Amino acid sequence: MKKIRIRLKRIFSSIQMKITVIFMLLLLATIEIIGAYFTRQMEQTSIENFQTTIQLQTIVTDQLTNQLVKNGKTADRKMNQIITDYNNDAISEIQVIDNKNVIRAVSNLNDKDRVGQLSSNSDVREVINVGQPKTMVINSKKGNYMVQIVPLTSGTNIVGAVYVRASMATVFANLRNISLMFLTATLLAVLVAAVASLFISRAITQPIAELRQQAMQVANGDYSTQVKIYSNDELGQLGSAFNTLSARIERSQEQSESERRRLDSVLSHMTDGVIATDRHGNVSIINQMAQDFLNLSADEAINKPISQVLGLGDDYTSQDLISSQSDMQVTVNKGTPDEMILHASFTLIKRVTGFVSGAVCVLHDVTEQIKNEDEQRQFVSNVSHELRTPLTSVRAYIEALSEGAWKDPEIAPKFLQVTQEETERMIRMVNDLLVLSRMDRGTTKPDLEWVNFTDFVSHLLNRFDMIVEHDKKDPKTNEKKYEIKRELGNQALWIEIDTDQMMRVIDNIMNNAIKYSPDGGTITVRLKQNQNWVLLSISDQGLGIPRKDLGKIFDRFYRADKARSRAQGGTGLGLAIAKEIVTAHGGRIWADSREGHGSTFYISLPYEPMDEEDEWDEV
Repeated sequence: MKKIRIRLKRIFSSIQMKITVIFMLLLLATIEIIGAYFTRQMEQTSIENFQTTIQLQTIVTDQLTNQLVKNGKTADRKMNQIITDYNNDAISEIQVIDNKNVIRAVSNLNDKDRVGQLSSNSDVREVINVGQPKTMVINSKKGNYMVQIVPLTSGTNIVGAVYVRASMATVFANLRNISLMFLTATLLAVLVAAVASLFISRAITQPIAELRQQAMQVANGDYSTQVKIYSNDELGQLGSAFNTLSARIERSQEQSESERRRLDSVLSHMTDGVIATDRHGNVSIINQMAQDFLNLSADEAINKPISQVLGLGDDYTSQDLISSQSDMQVTVNKGTPDEMILHASFTLIKRVTGFVSGAVCVLHDVTEQIKNEDEQRQFVSNVSHELRTPLTSVRAYIEALSEGAWKDPEIAPKFLQVTQEETERMIRMVNDLLVLSRMDRGTTKPDLEWVNFTDFVSHLLNRFDMIVEHDKKDPKTNEKKYEIKRELGNQALWIEIDTDQMMRVIDNIMNNAIKYSPDGGTITVRLKQNQNWVLLSISDQGLGIPRKDLGKIFDRFYRADKARSRAQGGTGLGLAIAKEIVTAHGGRIWADSREGHGSTFYISLPYEPMDEEDEWDEV
């Protein structure tokens, strides 16, 4: 039903149908005006002719007048005889009324009883009083009829009136037949006119419809067809001009499309982000790389001010950026792990006339560059600082010894011991730096072998348990007392690791847990298998790590408590080396901690469950 309504609406909204309807309405209006005038004139003429037909002859009215003057029953009988013998098929009733409004004679035998009674017809009294004849057409439920009342005068005296009523059924029937014939002729004329107007309007609108269809095809990018030229009139000239225009648009479109494809190819394959704006500073074009840099879609950027898109806030306006054309750095996702630093440079887009129509902003990712520069500066600063402290101590003690302290049997051994400890500390630091350097260059590859990780961790913990037992047997030792709690399970978890490197990772984390745990604390080691990963966690009951420092503890030379770490002989490189080793094994290492509630370090390594039917070669 909806499709039918749409179809009808489309048909009646077409020019062809409008021309047809207008032509039919004009013809119908003309015929109706003529028909109304003709019908009115015909009706008046028919009524006038009918009025003449039912009018009593003068000889009859004279006879009736003479009998009214005589009065008496004889005169009444003669008047009844006169009107009864009057031969006129159109007249249905004749009454004779004297000047006293008394009915003296009637033509209808059924109304004989009314003779001698007063007439109740006010029109009869009016005619008798005024002396002017009166004719009326009355439409009632009983039918349509004409009443004609004529006064009867004798000399100058009105002696009465004659009332004549005639049915007009035949007259009105004839009028209806004529109107029906006129209506039929009108409908036939309108039908013929509709057919003729359809052909005429089609001849006019067909070139327009073809022109419209061609325009729609051109709008959709199809330039293959041409408008057919039917004549050399205005419509033909319009069609020829449109064909020329279509050909020119096709050539221009091909050139524009070629340029657009080249531009899209360049923009999509650029490693830099590109943003184009209009002269008001609103974004009009943004490539995929810029969307990735700024973490937004094209719909979120188009028609937005470039200062808003770059996240500059109220510090800059789009007009300021375009007018100044100064380079700047934009930080995206500041304070998050996805923080990115972009270098933005601006260039104006000018027309031949010099009018500035917009600007182009090129975004270059300098995050790694700046990060590397910062890390290099920080690394040099940290290495200098870490080496300067032991070197300063060594130099001071050597100077003291060279100045004579070596002669003191009590002081000299202590100075030499400190010098040896600081030298060993520098050696450990240099060795750690060499290890990190080899890992950075990729020259150190893990020597992988399949190991039952549960037994491997248990074996490492046994060494620490032996240290605990030894310290308990020697009451003179000042070592920190601690307890190791195991939650390893009994499942054999076979994974492929470099045992030496992984031992170094676990030893480092365990040593840190022992260093930072309070005396008598408990260190909990858990081992779980989760889908395709093995998760090792080591928890202590120490002071914990501030939340803000959790993301930095794996950086080189970073210490949450620098004074305490240096006093305990740490180099600040252990966790950085551990992260490099775990990453080389395809795993992850992270920490969770709260100040005052201890810390937990997690090591996640890839794990593939072994079926019981897998065969192993014995070594």
